[in-house]
Amino acid sequence: MLVLSVALALLAALANAAASVLQRRAAAAERLAPSGGRFSWLTHLLHRPVWMWGSAMLIFSGIFQAGALAAGPLAVVQPVMATELLFTLVVGSVFFHRRPDTRAWWAFLSMVTGLGAFLVLIDPTAGTTRVPVGRWLAVGAVLVVVMVLLVLLATRLPSSPRATVLGAATAFGFSATAALMKDAVARLSDGLVALLTAWQTYGVGVVGLGSFLLLQMALRAGTLVASQPALTLGDSLMSVVLGAVLFDEHLRVGLLALPELGALALVGAGSYQLARTPEVSGDEQGQAW
Repeated sequence: MLVLSVALALLAALANAAASVLQRRAAAAERLAPSGGRFSWLTHLLHRPVWMWGSAMLIFSGIFQAGALAAGPLAVVQPVMATELLFTLVVGSVFFHRRPDTRAWWAFLSMVTGLGAFLVLIDPTAGTTRVPVGRWLAVGAVLVVVMVLLVLLATRLPSSPRATVLGAATAFGFSATAALMKDAVARLSDGLVALLTAWQTYGVGVVGLGSFLLLQMALRAGTLVASQPALTLGDSLMSVVLGAVLFDEHLRVGLLALPELGALALVGAGSYQLARTPEVSGDEQGQAW
């Protein structure tokens, strides 16, 4: 089941990469458009076909991700989803007709090595599939407070730091969405009606939509280099925490904490360098947005 979970998570990451390339292209064009009302940028994006196609790819990503979460631990699925950047490198290379340079391949190797080492070292194992409501209330309250504080902080910061903080808030939202999705999918064993009447199912929609809007704000706030490392590392790390706290997934930490942090640092370094490449950033001139 773990192999199936990883395979489905990789397919979800591939679909996310396709969506990312299309939506970032649309977001960049919108940033160059004349500014209107406070949320006029969102209205303009809804009228851009390339942005809509990117949104459609997110549906496929959600289906694959749901299957991955049903088959394996949250602490495995979300870190594997970080391979979205690697797929974005490939998809972006095709979309922008550019061949990745040596820097891009070193970044690719850094992410793959760091992610592989992290998963081997932390050795997550499956726990429960359903979360008690009381536990959700406690964890959810903490996440909401942290995300609100991050958004408020972002409003007081200049462009690049604002993008970084919004990227971190988005990461927490995405990891919470994944946790809700895993809990909701577990209800399917009780029948389709149980899934459709579970509050977790609608929580996925609400939290997922909020996180999606935060992502758009992060992309508009500054360069991809500023937001992507916080998004990649935040999602992976918070998902490991939520997997342990909500689903009782067992993690191997202890004396291995230092090398595990080192592995995450490799992922972060690779994420930063990949975000600088034109294939990922979407800038055909070779500079990140």
